[in-house]
Amino acid sequence: MDYHQRIDELQRTMTHFFEAKEGVFAEITEKICQRLRRKKKILIFGNGGSAAQAQHFAAELVNRFLFERAPIPAISLTTDTSALTSIANDSSFDNVFRQQMEALSIPGDVALGLSTSGNSTNVVKAIEYAKQRNLMTVVFTGEGGGQVGLLADYCCDVPSANTPLIQEVHMFLLHLLAENIEKRIGRSKAD
Repeated sequence: MDYHQRIDELQRTMTHFFEAKEGVFAEITEKICQRLRRKKKILIFGNGGSAAQAQHFAAELVNRFLFERAPIPAISLTTDTSALTSIANDSSFDNVFRQQMEALSIPGDVALGLSTSGNSTNVVKAIEYAKQRNLMTVVFTGEGGGQVGLLADYCCDVPSANTPLIQEVHMFLLHLLAENIEKRIGRSKAD
């Protein structure tokens, strides 16, 4: 295995992403912070590796990323196995995020969907519902954005079709987003 080749590929992909999307990413960060200051929350969701990333990102906001501070409201829609399995069993797996969004969101919240293809039906349905409910919609996808890229207010599409590479860039972006949110709105626990 040529580690240097993989490292070079990751660096090139990151560079290309920020050359094309730096302004979009900065705007997403600012808009999310504005909503969090207004006591709104972030609902994050995705499948497989993206589900794990949704959980990871939510934990960094609710607990801490780089420093101790008051919790920031974020919910991963991938963690409640009873809700996920009952919705999938009684309705359809296509509705597992949309139905939780219906139960937990309020207008003005942020819906953040993760889909390397941009075409996961359950992510598409959740973003469609979020737009109807007047949530800010953000998606992190692979090259082109897929169906959710066309629906969302903001699309961070990584310029690659390689799923592991897309997920590596998504994790970096989620860390960067958590860091910026924490620095901009993180308050001490005493506040």
